[in-house]
Amino acid sequence: MKRKIIAYNFELTENLNKLPDEFEVEIFDSINPKTDPAFIEALKDAEGIVGLALPVDQQLLERAPKLKIVSNNSTGYNNLLIEEMTKRGVMGTNTPGVLEDTTADAIFGILIASARRIAELDQFVKSGSWKGHLTTAEYAIDVHHKTLGIIGLGKIGSAIAKRAHLGFDMNILYHNRKRNVMAEKNYQAVYCDLDKLLKESDFVCLMTPLTRETENIMGEREFKLMKKSAIFVNGSRGKTVDESALIDALRNKEIHGAALDVYQIEPIKKDNPLLQFPNVVTTPHMGSSTYETELKMAELAVENLLAGLTGKRPKNLINPEVLK
Repeated sequence: MKRKIIAYNFELTENLNKLPDEFEVEIFDSINPKTDPAFIEALKDAEGIVGLALPVDQQLLERAPKLKIVSNNSTGYNNLLIEEMTKRGVMGTNTPGVLEDTTADAIFGILIASARRIAELDQFVKSGSWKGHLTTAEYAIDVHHKTLGIIGLGKIGSAIAKRAHLGFDMNILYHNRKRNVMAEKNYQAVYCDLDKLLKESDFVCLMTPLTRETENIMGEREFKLMKKSAIFVNGSRGKTVDESALIDALRNKEIHGAALDVYQIEPIKKDNPLLQFPNVVTTPHMGSSTYETELKMAELAVENLLAGLTGKRPKNLINPEVLK
């Protein structure tokens, strides 16, 4: 009997062809893993799971007694209940070191799109509203030589700082769990507390991972500290922001605008007020979504999966204590 693997929302399935013939892969896409009967049945014999954003909680683990590894096809892994996985001897892996530049391109891109009103003015042209020279009603704001505050200056945040400072002569403020000496040296980034960053930045870019400490790190108080002329950019996770507070800040004109790639509920609901603001750029969690980068991530996810199923230590093991 072949050993069973589950692929969940795993787009580039051709990478699964690299698995040895001893494995059988069952593919699931756009299903509810809590209630889908075929998925629940497959869990009974699954030794490995590879895919994107599958909530691996206690219920799933109880339904998968043979599970050895969950290979996340992403850098983030807040969907994995790591402590419970470790108790049960289940490895967790992710795909870091692949998407930093691609995501930085996207997040800096939506920052520019918001400041220069690119999406809004695109519709202005396509709707036939462009009748002559632009008036002050269509004017945007500059990006170059402004101050960018980055909350969470890890690898992606550093890549954004590089684009901002070296490409647009921006001043960089940052708030982080620890100092980023390389960014301070290479991009003249200045470390400061969160309040100072919020008060002095023309653009506030949130790039933290989602943890207990960072959940709702941006709330009513934080938005009130920002300049009325400032733009808020979120490329981290939706739950790092109190969305109702952001909506209020936009509605009350406490900030100039926003550029968002992530949301508390994804896909975003059609009736979410954020979709009604012309000064908010919204993209569908597409930070790493280029074919080249997604292919590299998928290859690494399969590599991690195979290592864990063949008695080797996966390259990107999140919970190494599981092997002790």
